[in-house]
Amino acid sequence: MLYIIYQEDGPDSLAIRAATKAAHFAYLEQHKDILVLGGATLAEDGATRTGSVLILNVPDLATAEAWSKNEPFRRAGLFKSVKITRMRRGQWNPAAAPGSAEGN
Repeated sequence: MLYIIYQEDGPDSLAIRAATKAAHFAYLEQHKDILVLGGATLAEDGATRTGSVLILNVPDLATAEAWSKNEPFRRAGLFKSVKITRMRRGQWNPAAAPGSAEGN
């Protein structure tokens, strides 16, 4: 089942992100078998981070919640809010995805 995790940055996000970035990426790599998509949400300037979105393929909400609670950015208090919602894959068109992480 797919679950989308929508997280909004809180105060001190720059410092927290800098201090836990390596652990965050190690966690994502450790769980790449369930991570369908992940990335930062950005302000319209294209540079300022505002949070992140992750899509997991896990058996149930409890698993998604446990995964999220153990993610290093969340454990460090980076986010002011976290919302986890089950979703259904509808349209699927990987060819329409941008060629770069920046959306170019």
